[in-house]
Amino acid sequence: SGELKKTPGVGPATVAVIRDLVDTGESSYLQRLTENTPRGLVEMTRVPGLGIAKVSLIHRELGVETLSELEEAARDGRLAKLKGFGTKTAERVLSGIAFAEDAGRKTLIHHGLAQALVLQEQVARHPDVVEAIIAGSIRRITEIVGDIDILAICSVDPATVAKSFADGSAVKETTIDGSSVCIRYVDDVRMNLLCSDRGDAAVALWQSTGSAAHIEQVTQRAASRKLRIEGTALHGARGKIAVGSEADFYQKLGLADIVPELREGMGEVEAAADDALPVLVQTEDVKGALHNHTTWSDGGASIAEMALAAQALGWSYIGISDHSQFAFYAGGMKRDKVLRQHQEIDELNARMKDFRILKGIECDILPSGNLDYEDDTLDLFDYIVGSVHSQFKMEKSVMTARVLRAMDDPRLTILGHATGRLLLSRKGYEIDIEAVIEKAAETGTALELNADPYRLDLDWRYLRQARDGGVLVAIGPDAHSEDSLENVEIGVGLARKAWCSKADVLNTRTWGQVIAFAKARLR
Repeated sequence: SGELKKTPGVGPATVAVIRDLVDTGESSYLQRLTENTPRGLVEMTRVPGLGIAKVSLIHRELGVETLSELEEAARDGRLAKLKGFGTKTAERVLSGIAFAEDAGRKTLIHHGLAQALVLQEQVARHPDVVEAIIAGSIRRITEIVGDIDILAICSVDPATVAKSFADGSAVKETTIDGSSVCIRYVDDVRMNLLCSDRGDAAVALWQSTGSAAHIEQVTQRAASRKLRIEGTALHGARGKIAVGSEADFYQKLGLADIVPELREGMGEVEAAADDALPVLVQTEDVKGALHNHTTWSDGGASIAEMALAAQALGWSYIGISDHSQFAFYAGGMKRDKVLRQHQEIDELNARMKDFRILKGIECDILPSGNLDYEDDTLDLFDYIVGSVHSQFKMEKSVMTARVLRAMDDPRLTILGHATGRLLLSRKGYEIDIEAVIEKAAETGTALELNADPYRLDLDWRYLRQARDGGVLVAIGPDAHSEDSLENVEIGVGLARKAWCSKADVLNTRTWGQVIAFAKARLR
């Protein structure tokens, strides 16, 4: 109708692409770009420090088109000779190539879950599938995932059902082994589909959930009790043993039920044998969240909008922690702006019933280790999240000293995203995490599990160590919009993976208890 052309920002080129998609379902422009762009150049942009401009320069000057060719150029000195590179840059590129290769095969948990839900629905639509269940690393809530694992419970021969999926549309490659099939689709999404009848479903689900280390340890446990796992069935001296559920399976091995998040071969089997598994935190235990941004800095929603969204989640409070002044690029707040924000919070709190907005700040930890305000401004906040946002290339000992000095300040409540990593994009800065955990235990500082799915920092393995050392964990959504408050759900999954109970998580406490925790260090 021509209405689309009137939309600001939509020009003739965009309209042409949209018309192409509507008419043919494809984009001839995308096809031309794809044909003219070597696939390896896109993979090269995943190397930390290599943006599109640098990849273009490398391709133009050296003729490099793949990661292996890039590695060769970095090793033989050609890369270092390029304008704007040098020896140190070439060394960083070399160390980042393995990172890029790994990133190209994996995806973040929330992207993997979205893919898995589509595949689960597709499998469930099969006329001979009774139920489709997401398994594998997604069910265990790992921060990054590779292949999507699905269990299909079938009403007919499982091997026949498995073969029918191998012959499906949009399939690029398949490998079939009896009742299991590995499928690579044309968009490079990979599914491992295990088909089972109802009788073997419990063991099949356990098996397709993993991890490999957990399966090995449980298999050894079975052998010690003169039982064996063959295929997707449990056998004893008198033959096959009926198993009704995963809990029943564990019970027959003399183990307490082990939830999927804990199945990593990191002591859960021994704890289950001793009936010593923790009662894990649940999403319903969370009463609020403390790491949230608004339009006062770089967020996309107002304080009132964030508060209403928090109430809709069933929370009783929300902490507003916009950026401090050093983060000028993110709208960081100087003292006068802080005072105006606090006035708005006071006005909102006066109108709200059974809900509280807390006055927080995400305060930059400066290169010196100081917090990013004078003392009289720091004293204005209910709590402080301290984070590193600059000079990531410090030596490990210097960065560690920087963070430890900040943790000595009794006004620091929570250490935010302690390693600065961006999953599949940027490695964290060099820091002695064991020393940070020790300092947190010593000073009573909480460590954040930043639940932004691109961060999930601190890593759950270190959080397990922190929890074992008596350090409180703060699950922070790092929300920049109302929708991203729901990052907390992913955070809870990772906290469970770190063996955290309700008592181990700061924001399962009331807002009054949170403030009391923050102020306790000042006494």
